[in-house]
Amino acid sequence: MDTPRRLISALAITAVLATSGCAVNELNRGDSSGTLAGTLDGAGSSAQASAQAVWIAEIQNANGRLTVNYEPSGSGAGREAFLAGGLDFAGSDSALTAAEAENGLGACVPGTGAINLPLYISPLVIIVNIEGVDALNLDAATAALIFRGEIRQWDDPRIQELNPNAALPSATITAVHRSDASGTTKNFTDYLAQAAPDEWQADAADAFPYGGESAQGNSGVVNAVTNGRNTIGYVDASRAGDLTIAALKVGDEFVAYTREAAARVVEASPLEEGRADDDLAIAIDRTTTEPGAYPLVLVSYLIACREYPNPADAELVRGYLSWVASPEAQELAAEFAGSAPLSEGFTDRVLDAIEGIR
Repeated sequence: MDTPRRLISALAITAVLATSGCAVNELNRGDSSGTLAGTLDGAGSSAQASAQAVWIAEIQNANGRLTVNYEPSGSGAGREAFLAGGLDFAGSDSALTAAEAENGLGACVPGTGAINLPLYISPLVIIVNIEGVDALNLDAATAALIFRGEIRQWDDPRIQELNPNAALPSATITAVHRSDASGTTKNFTDYLAQAAPDEWQADAADAFPYGGESAQGNSGVVNAVTNGRNTIGYVDASRAGDLTIAALKVGDEFVAYTREAAARVVEASPLEEGRADDDLAIAIDRTTTEPGAYPLVLVSYLIACREYPNPADAELVRGYLSWVASPEAQELAAEFAGSAPLSEGFTDRVLDAIEGIR
């Protein structure tokens, strides 16, 4: 990507972060007439806000008569507004259910339904701040017992067994979780519920189900882990900074977080059963043994109609979502928002689904 385009994206990100919670709109207006002209309205997942800023700035720069609005109002608000017919598309950290996707959609031609498109993969990580330790291995069972408060010392034999060469201190563990209900917590608890059900003993949930120290948002967890002693927490990978990130046991190996490893688990996971072929809701396989796959990810969706009452709206939605799914747009989001790009094989599947929008 050349310098002017890099600058455009950087300015878009700065605008969003400086106006936290505000709409992503008119971040850049290019001189090119382009092929897309009109206005699209979207809202929903705040996790997508920085990525949406880059995607919108770039497509508006190439299509000077196009306006794409995105309000990072939260996944629930976005889904509700889309179902009520108030949006052209929605962003959500959870897919519409099969029933929601096929019935009563105000924005869509009656009877045609909507599709879930997994276009933003946000890797999550377990961060630690342990005196004298700069690398840590964990399996799901041990992580579950730590965050439940059952393992309380860093030199517990169950942790030591996973880290035979680490000088783990005889110190109390301070485990920090999100105090607010969040998609991050839901995906973290889903990982523990799937991969260590006997140890975790709780279902996946937006609200953390056990006690312990808590903090507001990703930034609060990072601050608590950074400023505490012998601490551990879970956050979006893009927020981990210089903190030590635990490698997770997958099969017989420990897998460190990378963008490629996060994308691999998405490609290796099945789609949810009982859905149409173009409805790409993913059932993330947190128990995968796929070599090099990293199972702790949040998949965020863009939700669109299969058929719009106005063909011009369908053209705009199809054009915008095709751009978002492109390798270039996915790399931009990875660079500026810390996401993991879609794998090549899965990109083709998503683009086929988008092409069917009418």
